[in-house]
Amino acid sequence: MNKSITQATQNDKQISKSIKRFFARFHVSSALKASNAYKKKVGPVMEIFQYLFLLIFSNRSMYMNLIIGRNTPDFAKDTVYRFMKMIQINWIRFTTILSARIIKDAILPLDSEERAKVLIIEDSMFERNRSKKFELLAKVYDHAKHKYLFGFRMLTLGWSDGNTFLPVNSILLSTGNRKNRINEATEVDKRTVGYKRRKLSMEKGTHAMLTLLDIAKKAAIPAKYVLFDSWFSSPSTLHAVKNMGYDVIGMVKKTPKMFFHYNGKDMSLTSIYNKNKKRRGRSRYLLSVMVDVVKDGETIPAKVVYVRNRNKRKEYLCLISTDVNLDENEIIRIYGKRWDIEVFFKVCKSYLNLSRECNSLSYDAITAHTAVVFTRYMMLSLESRECNDNRSLGELFLYFSDEMSDITWIQAFQMLLQMFRTMLTDNTELSDEQITELVDAFMSTLPVMLRTQLQAV
Repeated sequence: MNKSITQATQNDKQISKSIKRFFARFHVSSALKASNAYKKKVGPVMEIFQYLFLLIFSNRSMYMNLIIGRNTPDFAKDTVYRFMKMIQINWIRFTTILSARIIKDAILPLDSEERAKVLIIEDSMFERNRSKKFELLAKVYDHAKHKYLFGFRMLTLGWSDGNTFLPVNSILLSTGNRKNRINEATEVDKRTVGYKRRKLSMEKGTHAMLTLLDIAKKAAIPAKYVLFDSWFSSPSTLHAVKNMGYDVIGMVKKTPKMFFHYNGKDMSLTSIYNKNKKRRGRSRYLLSVMVDVVKDGETIPAKVVYVRNRNKRKEYLCLISTDVNLDENEIIRIYGKRWDIEVFFKVCKSYLNLSRECNSLSYDAITAHTAVVFTRYMMLSLESRECNDNRSLGELFLYFSDEMSDITWIQAFQMLLQMFRTMLTDNTELSDEQITELVDAFMSTLPVMLRTQLQAV
């Protein structure tokens, strides 16, 4: 009994040291200050943020900590609530600044310049089914469960080098359709950040995506490609992202309503497929063609790759790349990195208490909660990376260790095959069984002290 208590105490101390080291190494306090998180009436901002960050490791809510008198802060609970509801804090800027520092200071020194760095766009359900009075609450269709739910679409921009994934920023999307909005936004000063994020939450997902990308670009986050699935792959989006200086690798719907210029004609992807001879043998892809993506008189060249489904010969999916110099195998391999964001969503919801920890009815508070969860994931992802990469231990290993392996082509292809099964059942979300396997693998790479604490939640 005493031995187990001693071990738990040692683990708590180690976790505390790891967190303090993370906060000091990447100057979290200055990132908060740069995001308009000043002291003012709410008290010591850094102490409040660190307290919220540590709640996941105490395995108790702030309310329970106050009742039992353990891990109680030096400030009142109302101080925490006021901090989370502050409309002047720019949480999108905060997570962007912090992720940029981690990438530049901790990850890029371990990567070669040739490795493809990517930005990934995806959304996930943020359920609030029991909060009918929640600000900007909307009725959102969940394509995984095939029914409408109350909540938001958490549109997230992430960064990956094929080994490490970091969330960059996000916005909780409500809806621009007044009929599907259960509650309206609280009236706030139009000059504040709080008003701007409420306005952004009612924009279309494609418009909000470009806003998040623009913020990441201004923060100089290094990436050559932007990856997303078929929900964002329209000609207008391809043009917009290309004009921002990124190349796109995305999945495209096989819809008869979307056309690409091929051999002098506007044709759908299915028509192009039917007019061409397919590759024989055991090739990983069936067909590769060059097309032009035309929008408002502008034309950009692109390569479309039709990927084979080995389980069902009549099924295929389409990938499009605006970098026409990439060969087909490389397009498939790079697109496989998009899987990282699905694992991220699963970890945040299952282990880091995303949406369950904060019961406030304020849109600002739930945005602050999301930023805290993102920061937790950044620390865990970095811990996982540095526990597996020996070169982080010192310069000696830099000369004797190879670069950590990028995602392999066969791994990317296996991911695409798994995505086939979800498409065949008309799901836009991966099944729980498939995602759980990768999440467990991710968790197993974490230090024992962190993994033990998270699995106990």
